[in-house]
Amino acid sequence: MSLEKTMTLARTVSLETTQAISKTLSQVPVPPLPEWINRFMAGSNQYGASAFDRSFIVLGLTMYMVGLVMVASSSIPVAERLFNNPFHFVIRHGIYIGLSLAIASVALQIPMSWWHKNSSYLLGFAIVLLVTVLLIGRSVNGSTRWIVLGPITVQAAEPAKLFFFCYLSAYLVRRREQVMENLKGFIKPLIVFGVMAALLLLQPDLGTVIVMFVTTFGLLFLAGAKLWQFIAMALVGATSLGMLAYFEPYRWRRVTSFLDPWQDPFGSGYQLTQSLMAYGRGDLLGQGLGNSIQKLEYLPEAHTDFVMAVLAEEFGFVGISVVLILSMILVYKALILGRYALAKEKYFEGFLAYSIGIWMCFQAAVNIGASAGIVPTKGLTMPLISYGGSSMIVMTLALVILIRIDHEIRLQSIQATSSKRPSKREAKSKVKQDGDK
Repeated sequence: MSLEKTMTLARTVSLETTQAISKTLSQVPVPPLPEWINRFMAGSNQYGASAFDRSFIVLGLTMYMVGLVMVASSSIPVAERLFNNPFHFVIRHGIYIGLSLAIASVALQIPMSWWHKNSSYLLGFAIVLLVTVLLIGRSVNGSTRWIVLGPITVQAAEPAKLFFFCYLSAYLVRRREQVMENLKGFIKPLIVFGVMAALLLLQPDLGTVIVMFVTTFGLLFLAGAKLWQFIAMALVGATSLGMLAYFEPYRWRRVTSFLDPWQDPFGSGYQLTQSLMAYGRGDLLGQGLGNSIQKLEYLPEAHTDFVMAVLAEEFGFVGISVVLILSMILVYKALILGRYALAKEKYFEGFLAYSIGIWMCFQAAVNIGASAGIVPTKGLTMPLISYGGSSMIVMTLALVILIRIDHEIRLQSIQATSSKRPSKREAKSKVKQDGDK
């Protein structure tokens, strides 16, 4: 038999086999999905009074679990040394998650109109927190950022960010035309930002200032401010940040060590070089959960600011990619929600959703970028993953606000649809009239 006939016969047999398998599989009954899965999937798409986008909850809980696992893995050595309890930090992190969920269940009942109406009071409370931390705050590693209330430690900058974004969103609703038409409306929110930035720099906390600046910049752009105002704002902001870094020795050391950490690997570049080693060891699939070497007190802050470096070492490029995808999906949904809210003329909700999306995106980018040596270290946590009670609670609160915005838009849609439908009495009257005709 020739080679050509052999190949033809093989293809025929293969095709017949494939068809037979397909026919057999088509006859196999497919079990239905469990009813709770069907209800869950339907609930994210139906517009009812009790409906909301459940994917926000799925994303949040998934990132909670990733964070809990990574905090457990990365904090055991330092917890054993400091507290003689290897599970000290992971237990506290679990408590923070539980507390966040409890606060979320309450905050979910608060209508967006309350946030809008009380935005100025929230801003005032944020400023009081920032002043209080300077007066009675606890200092750690040269920074005064924490207010101690018995067993509770509050990082004042975290709620200050959210409350400032609430104020800024409400301001843009009231003064959007002024922001678009004249310089006065554009400058007013920047003055408020300047006051908060000054208080934050006294702690000092440059990272939070940068996050707030970028979010303010993005929100004013989305509100329709003029291009030349953004160019001026960007130039002033870049110049100010450069001067703040240059005239503060420890900040300048961070910048220079970021540019070439290997020049001083046991001094100013120590943390970054250890982080880069963790990324290098991770390769594609990582060393496996619990097998990180850098977390054995070689990498400082392994369970907080540099938790992503440990994740990269243990789960590799694939693990980092999964976390990035989860974060970007959450950011994308926040931005889409903001656009949809503006289209529905819910301007406060739209601007606030936009600000939360920009905030989460930039903070996640800076956290991962700092641990990978792309940007200078800023001391920012990875949203919903890094250890830290204040950050966890505030980020959860921001996520709950997104869920509430989505719920109110869906509720508005179903109410609008119901109002267009004729009542039963009107329907009966119309049927009777048609019968008389």
